[in-house]
Amino acid sequence: MGNNSPIGVFDSGLGGLTVVKELIRQLPQEHIVYYGDTARVPYGTKSKESIIRFSHENTRILLKRNVKMVVVGCNTSSSYALVQLREHFHLPIVGVIDPGARKAAEVTRNRKVGVIATPATVNSRSYARAISRYDRSIQVSSQACPLFVPLVEEGWLRKPVTTAVAREYLKPLRKTGVDTLVLGCTHYPLLKSVLKDVMGAKVVLVDSATEVAAEVKRILRERHLLRTSGGRARRAFLISDRPQQFEKTAREFLGYNIRAVKI
Repeated sequence: MGNNSPIGVFDSGLGGLTVVKELIRQLPQEHIVYYGDTARVPYGTKSKESIIRFSHENTRILLKRNVKMVVVGCNTSSSYALVQLREHFHLPIVGVIDPGARKAAEVTRNRKVGVIATPATVNSRSYARAISRYDRSIQVSSQACPLFVPLVEEGWLRKPVTTAVAREYLKPLRKTGVDTLVLGCTHYPLLKSVLKDVMGAKVVLVDSATEVAAEVKRILRERHLLRTSGGRARRAFLISDRPQQFEKTAREFLGYNIRAVKI
């Protein structure tokens, strides 16, 4: 492991590509290895024990690629497995919960923050606790949205059924008067246009990807691990199933064609 080693990112499917996109924007010189566990998506309906086991297995897959850091680009894994991963593996590991919580606490005006996430993330109360650490006066309302991940994985980003599902899920949050909505799953930024339409233009959507990339940059700089050598940055995309579907949706989001390798 050294400066020229890649950053590793894993997620239950393709949602972590929102983090990859921001890493490429903020750290264009860095090599990146992405692993999407598309065979077992979604994680948000799995047990805590399964989530922890999957997260350990995903990290080991990335370590085989000699990564210098692991970004847990999955809110469910960050909720349940981050502490165990940091105790078990001896390299920098960054989750997505705390950066998003910090941003929500900064931008809310009326101290009412909504969180949408998978059932597992909502049940963990990880966002409510993290936001409270920054400002105890903030009222946090959480809503599980289990159908969002399969809709994104299917590529149904602008279908009428997606809007209908979003309206039903977000109805309770609209009634609470939240002015800030945390997208507590890295799949959800792909639904930003739908979520914005349903919640209204005045509600700020918090996508933790920007904050996560900034955190990665800070840690790499502090540890003198930023890549400084020349040559084109390499990006590898590994998945556990359905490469064609992954490539199709990834192309729409990243804006260019990729080749996904099934392992």
